[in-house]
Amino acid sequence: MRVAFLGLGLIGGSVALALRARAGAGVHEIVAWTPAGDGPRRALTEGTIDAVAPDPAAAVTGADLVVLAAPPLATLGLVDMLAALAPRALGADATVTDVASTKAAIVSAADAAGLPFVGGHPMAGRETAGYGAATADLFEGRPWVVVPGALARPGDVGRVEALARACGARPLTMGPAAHDAAVAAISHAPLVVAVALVEAMAGTEASGPAPGWDDARALAASGWRDMTRLARGDAEMGAGILATNGAATAARLAALRARLDAWIAALEAEGGVDADAVRGALAAARDRAMTPRPDDA
Repeated sequence: MRVAFLGLGLIGGSVALALRARAGAGVHEIVAWTPAGDGPRRALTEGTIDAVAPDPAAAVTGADLVVLAAPPLATLGLVDMLAALAPRALGADATVTDVASTKAAIVSAADAAGLPFVGGHPMAGRETAGYGAATADLFEGRPWVVVPGALARPGDVGRVEALARACGARPLTMGPAAHDAAVAAISHAPLVVAVALVEAMAGTEASGPAPGWDDARALAASGWRDMTRLARGDAEMGAGILATNGAATAARLAALRARLDAWIAALEAEGGVDADAVRGALAAARDRAMTPRPDDA
């Protein structure tokens, strides 16, 4: 199987590394293209890929599987590019997939473009970006959401599921709306919360440092680090996520706002804080946060 990557950053690079590391993946050639070419050139030097394509058409010509490995907004651009290339470059039996963090807008665009598309979202990542941050074991044991488009054939779905398994992941089929609602809760709303926390406690570019921030910063440790990890991520990636999954994320943030209002009321209650009630709420949240998924039990 010939696999072509359009984009080769953290996620695409980790997929390529995983495929190269697994002898049974059935991949005989890996090629890659990016606008700047830095990641593919390094990957070629390291033996991760077999060739650096000079342009997207050269990358996808003869490919059995095309992986769009870019942030959501860039992936939409790649879908449009593939639609223009398809008649002369994309083979009739080729499968197109992606690894972006949102699915509804991308699957809809691929359907409109007439592509044999199966959306993919490997549920793993880190705040660092670029091919240099990629690792072959990034997806080991993680879910890999598979979202078939309207024109996806059974073979296309099977090919993407095989890709997930070759990377050590567990394929999980979902619809695009269900996927976007789910990741809004566990990924996209937390991103906004992390950013808002930094803005509220440390200040913004417009407002300058928040009062008392210098003292607080000197005391910051693992709690602050963990709560703000997502805010230290790739701004381009985050912007694309929120631009393509804004409504679902806003709904989750509205639910969070209601809970924050309830906490503010409890902490400002006349007569002081009800320690027993707070203790019960903290314990309940702790237990819910630690509840394992059924497949982790």
